Amino acid sequence: MRVDRIRLLIQFLSFILMIYGGIVLINLGRGLPALTCVYSKYRAGLCFLYPLQRFAGLPFFLLLGGYGILLLKYMGMFILWVIVFNTAWCGWVCPIGFLQDLLSKLRGYMNVDLSRFSWLTRDRYKSVKYILLVLLILLPIGIGNSIFGLPKLTDDLAVPFCQICPAKTVLPMFDGNFSHIFIDFSSATKVVLSTLSMIILALFFTASFLKRRFLCSYCPMSALLSLFEKISFLSLKKDGRKCTRCGNCYRVCPMEIREIADERERTNIVTQDCMLCMRCIEVCPEDNALRATFAGLTIFSSTAKGFLKRQGAFEKV
Repeated sequence: MRVDRIRLLIQFLSFILMIYGGIVLINLGRGLPALTCVYSKYRAGLCFLYPLQRFAGLPFFLLLGGYGILLLKYMGMFILWVIVFNTAWCGWVCPIGFLQDLLSKLRGYMNVDLSRFSWLTRDRYKSVKYILLVLLILLPIGIGNSIFGLPKLTDDLAVPFCQICPAKTVLPMFDGNFSHIFIDFSSATKVVLSTLSMIILALFFTASFLKRRFLCSYCPMSALLSLFEKISFLSLKKDGRKCTRCGNCYRVCPMEIREIADERERTNIVTQDCMLCMRCIEVCPEDNALRATFAGLTIFSSTAKGFLKRQGAFEKV
């Protein structure tokens, strides 16, 4: 069975679990490395970015006591999840990622041409996710604390990323809740944030239809995961000596990562955008040029025989 079909099945099951798992009292905690939204009524767990922003908005002295211990608990849970599964959370579990993949499949069925960023454009904007990660921490800090003697920020900036995240508007729809699709005129700050939320919602359905995983390129969760990518059990390895630079890996990569085709020296080639979908391994025609490992053990490897066998399957689709 092709890995992309296995991944699609796991993504579907993960989506059902993350959106409706709470109905059967499944609770995976508040440290999940995926956009499982607090606004989803029956969620099975909570995206770590929400408690991170909430704790960042507390006065510093409160973090020296019980609140600080609770933050460390959630952070420890998050780090443990990431060390075990690395960025596969993005490629195999995240509900927003799954919905973007469905939009890409719809584009393919409609024979609409795929859009790609140039390498220059991708490199130019790859820092956006890190800027958003810093802002989602710094802005709440400015609410609960006076930084350098400056006035505290308005409470309307609480959990700023959650207020513009596409998960807030999209995922509650699967509960029958469309109440987050509106412009909030209660304050100037709310107008700006809710307008940004509507723009991002439009980008979710349009840009993600035309370009694979468009919003993932700017996701602060991806930036946070990348901080631990080199110490995780699950990894993507490359033997540069066996690479013939055929370019198959780059062409199928949902995140358009060119390093996987160009890299010759490094063996661990999980990059800041890699979501460990393993499509690159599936289409590589060279034995063991690319392989996925868990705790050092190979769990999936490229083979010439497997490539030729799958080519027949691809041509039938």
